[in-house]
Amino acid sequence: MSKREPYLGNPQATIAVLNKYGFTFQKKFGQNFLIDTHVLDKIIRAAEITEDDFVLEIGPGIGTMTQYLAYAAREVCAVEIDKSLIPILEDTLSDYDNVTVINEDILKVDIAKLAEEKNGGRPIKVVANLPYYITTPIIMGLFESHVPVESITVMVQKEVADRMQVGPGTKDYGALSLAVQYYAEPYIVANVPPNCFMPRPKVGSAVIRLTRHAQTPVQVENEKLLFQIIRASFNQRRKTLANGLKNYEGLSFEKETIEAAIAECGFSPSVRGEALSLEEFAKLANVLGRAK
Repeated sequence: MSKREPYLGNPQATIAVLNKYGFTFQKKFGQNFLIDTHVLDKIIRAAEITEDDFVLEIGPGIGTMTQYLAYAAREVCAVEIDKSLIPILEDTLSDYDNVTVINEDILKVDIAKLAEEKNGGRPIKVVANLPYYITTPIIMGLFESHVPVESITVMVQKEVADRMQVGPGTKDYGALSLAVQYYAEPYIVANVPPNCFMPRPKVGSAVIRLTRHAQTPVQVENEKLLFQIIRASFNQRRKTLANGLKNYEGLSFEKETIEAAIAECGFSPSVRGEALSLEEFAKLANVLGRAK
């Protein structure tokens, strides 16, 4: 079957579909549908979707980006949590026989099993227009569970995209910056103004592509400890690194051990977490890990 060119992606087609089904937006799912074909084209290009690819789409909505993905890829699996969208997706995707829709919460889907069944266990490409409230748990869930992912190309709130790519000493730098950069190379593809969505969000968005590192840029003996230290350091930003680590309930090091480790790494006793790079956090994690 030859694939039909995507026809969604403009306001008129989107309104027609929503009216046909009497769809009402659900605030709890943070739904904002894309209505700009230029942005959709940019996402497909940035994700480097080819006809050899199996793509996992998170939050297809009414199937706008799904049509673009299905047109470009070998196969698409779209995971949608809102069951009221399922009949709409069956309609808007009826011309594409290479799409599977799963009505499920993405955090409960066995992605490794999906990659095995649909892509022979090879790394998959993930594309998503994510609701703002769940961006971080989804992205970190994909990375931390070590499922085979080649890249994640996502539409997120602009300030979240900025946080993912900044370095030490900036106000946006934090646990998310470090976690993303530990696992992937972040690249902001495009800024997207509110008028590209229906309904319009109150803030600007950005498309960011996270390309998974073949090997993490720093070597740590205990990944879990590294992220506990990072979280502790940014939990109370105004505190020194030593106090942040001492007061964090996830860690149980003595004050003297923490201070000795900071000194061994060559950091100032009054240093704050926001001043440390990923390499320096890794160094501290390895020193503290051996102190246990």
